[in-house]
Amino acid sequence: MLEPDVVPAPRRERKKRQTRDALIAAALDLFEAKGYEHTAVHEITDAVDVSERTFFRYFASKEDLALSFIQEGAQLVRERLAARPPEEAPLDAMRAAVRESVAELTARSPVLQAEPTYLRIVKLIDSTPVLLAAQLRLTHDEDDGVVRALAKREGVDPTTDLRPRILAAAFGALVFLATREWRTGGAHDVEAMLAQLDTYAAQLGPALAGHWDRPAG
Repeated sequence: MLEPDVVPAPRRERKKRQTRDALIAAALDLFEAKGYEHTAVHEITDAVDVSERTFFRYFASKEDLALSFIQEGAQLVRERLAARPPEEAPLDAMRAAVRESVAELTARSPVLQAEPTYLRIVKLIDSTPVLLAAQLRLTHDEDDGVVRALAKREGVDPTTDLRPRILAAAFGALVFLATREWRTGGAHDVEAMLAQLDTYAAQLGPALAGHWDRPAG
């Protein structure tokens, strides 16, 4: 398990996170049992024994709840990318930023430390067209932030230099491929997902540069 250097949150913040995580856990159970479209907000709050008003203090909607870890993770990636050492190559910085963001996200939310939880979220999104469309919109919007962070650390203008946008798009594709292989594989912990991403990222350069050791003749 990843062990980031995270300062323990004050009691009030821990209680808020516990309530938030309890709502997510209850929602996932209901989504799997009844289907996303057939689950009402009041059923989620009833399962946690809180009011609907409490639910809407944490989430704007069911969709917001389902995508909450994706959105929070994307924000952390941008922050960690901006903080990576300037001498680090852009692809290496992206890989490290993702690893650090996942570590912090799992430390913030114990619900994610249960191995199947993130996998359940991924499967829910993939099997629910409205959530899949929402994730694509979110990814598109977040890509601009990654592009700006890459351009700033490399000292280039993203409006005239295509490399930040190309790397952001390529890395997004790597995440998709690695996640797809991870969810159909044997190991479903977070480290296994990150290992898949490292495997794909290590092949990006060789895939783009020159021939692929094709046999002669």
